[in-house]
Amino acid sequence: MAVIGVVGAGVMGIGVAQNVATGGHDVVLVDTSEQVLADARTAIHRNCRLSRMMGGPTLDPDEVLSRITTAVGLDALTKAELVIENVTENWEIKRDVHAELDRVLPADTVVVANTSAIPITRIASVGTHPERVVGVHFMNPVPAKPVVELIPGFHTTPETLQRTRDLLASMGKRWVDVKDASGFVSNRVLMLTINEAAYLVHEGVATAESVDDVFRGCFGHPMGPLETADLIGVDTILYSVEVLYEHYADSKYRPCPLLKQMTDAGLHGRKSGRGFYTYNN
Repeated sequence: MAVIGVVGAGVMGIGVAQNVATGGHDVVLVDTSEQVLADARTAIHRNCRLSRMMGGPTLDPDEVLSRITTAVGLDALTKAELVIENVTENWEIKRDVHAELDRVLPADTVVVANTSAIPITRIASVGTHPERVVGVHFMNPVPAKPVVELIPGFHTTPETLQRTRDLLASMGKRWVDVKDASGFVSNRVLMLTINEAAYLVHEGVATAESVDDVFRGCFGHPMGPLETADLIGVDTILYSVEVLYEHYADSKYRPCPLLKQMTDAGLHGRKSGRGFYTYNN
């Protein structure tokens, strides 16, 4: 596959585009504004420059960026053989993007939904070619995480799965096969943990620092759950928990009010400069 499309130039899309490009593919990265795309190129250059320092391979930022072109709008993806969608974890937004992808893309283009919790069969139902839709749950930061969850939908064909596996192999990823269920494996567990950790802060049981200190010090986790929430994005955490709550209709997924308040206040974590912690962006 020579050309890979990447939809969304947020934190996940930036990581996916960089990882695909370092795997030797040409990338078309699309979003809704030139400024977002310019910021994405700056971020990719910085991340490549710091790759070795962060324990990754030595990368030439200019060489990686030479494989990435950017464009506003999904019409730029018509020549892509596979498209990876990375828009925010919000059903209305994902639904509209996938409906537009179904209109724009040739019937044989594979569509990969990078989602934290939304069932793949639901995403595939939006278009007229559900057989070409498959889920891959990339972890953040994408270039540094060697394992992904691979989730076929009800109609996903073996050919779609194989083409996706081929791409993942070129990206240096190992995949774990998971059946299509909201939250899959990782976020059925992780989102509950983060949501409950947020409740501890909301109820005044402990500070964010204390919660994370317990998980790092007692269980050997490299990051506490609320540090992880800031890395993923507090808004993304909220949307994911809401999807789980809606899908399973189980009170254990009831979103913490603090997550809602922080999302409304723009305290989205690292990407906004402030979440449970404050950052110098």
